[in-house]
Amino acid sequence: MDVDTRLLRYFLAVAEEGSLTRAAERMFVSQPALTKQIRQLERLLGLQLFTRSRAGMALTEPGRALADGVPAMLANWDSVLRATTAAGRRASRVLRVGFVASAANEATQEIVAAFTRHRPGWRVELRQATWSDPTAGLAAGEVDAALLRVPFPGQESLHVDVLFTEPRCVALPTAHRLAGQERIDFRELWSEPFVAAPAETGAWRDYWLAADEREGHAVLIGAVTDQPDEWLNAIASGYGVALAPESATRFYTRPGVTYRPLTGVTPSHVAVAWPHAGDRNPIAQEFVRCCHEALRDDA
Repeated sequence: MDVDTRLLRYFLAVAEEGSLTRAAERMFVSQPALTKQIRQLERLLGLQLFTRSRAGMALTEPGRALADGVPAMLANWDSVLRATTAAGRRASRVLRVGFVASAANEATQEIVAAFTRHRPGWRVELRQATWSDPTAGLAAGEVDAALLRVPFPGQESLHVDVLFTEPRCVALPTAHRLAGQERIDFRELWSEPFVAAPAETGAWRDYWLAADEREGHAVLIGAVTDQPDEWLNAIASGYGVALAPESATRFYTRPGVTYRPLTGVTPSHVAVAWPHAGDRNPIAQEFVRCCHEALRDDA
């Protein structure tokens, strides 16, 4: 019997979390979609893998047997897959780098230029991810490294080097009552609807809603978007306001959207991240060094 490894990854997430909600956040999928995948796996195996209750998801005896064997199997498959894809990239002399939104801001081009100087004949292929994947392809093994905003879900399983920090600001509809203020205190926005990332992004979404910096005040969601253009359109249309890195004022300008400096929130951190297997990849390590070199030269 052939079973899709994706189903096994979903199963393992539920087994480890003991909760469909937490597992869905970890895997960047909706809870109904995850439930459907677990049921599909149970149908394929002809076994009940979990008992479901208000307390969560408990493994059955067959479920425990599967949970014992799946991690090693997936780890072996991931190792083989990474080695195969890395060999293909080396053969084509391409380094794939994922990024979210504005990557490392203006330093991105300097990083790529530094890498090209150090590795003549190599090319950096930048791949932009939607906000549904805050790891920008690292979690799926689609890229060798990524330029990301921290914190993001799953970062504890990766190497993460913070490169620089920048303030967060607020993006508002130009007609908003606060758009004329020179500076806005975050408290003034607590009752405003916010434009948010998809719920399955978990901690990533919470960070950009500053959910932990509201002194217990609930977040009101006005719209959910998955990429910059949708995000800008939702704000301009008046569906909500949104937190953004200060660099958004340079990279994401459009009619109908006004940015204002914000007080009362923590700053945003830009980092380079790579998988542990990348420690054995001299090309990926060269890219990491170039990130630090480019930012050091800027400083």
